[in-house]
Amino acid sequence: MKILVINGPNLNMLGIREPDHYGKETYADLLAKIQNHCQAKGIEVEVYQSNHEGDLVDAIQKAYGTADGIVINPGAYTHTSIAILDAVKSVSIPTVEVHISKVEEREDFRQISYVRLACVKTITGHGTDGYLEAIDYLAEGMKK
Repeated sequence: MKILVINGPNLNMLGIREPDHYGKETYADLLAKIQNHCQAKGIEVEVYQSNHEGDLVDAIQKAYGTADGIVINPGAYTHTSIAILDAVKSVSIPTVEVHISKVEEREDFRQISYVRLACVKTITGHGTDGYLEAIDYLAEGMKK
């Protein structure tokens, strides 16, 4: 089983950017957490991050035929990118949307999620542990 974890803009700034919303864990901490979790469960994982919308679309398209599931935190593109929505729809790979903060309790503009329309589940407000929940959700669904 292979899962692709995709992180959008500014997630590489974890631990620096607004720690009151996103916590003090760094991006390197997140990567280690994901790698360790997947290794313990026998899941192959690839993690990708970009601040550029087209790069995220390319990563989703490259997952076609190679990944069994996608975990995506599109960052600010959550609220603006129909291109990312269309990419997720086009590959038909089970995808879980993850947000570190509880976006539903934040600014009005953060209430819109285009990518959610193509996702099998959304996890918000569980910090970086939300990524592990998403991976487990996909892994369990693939066992059935």
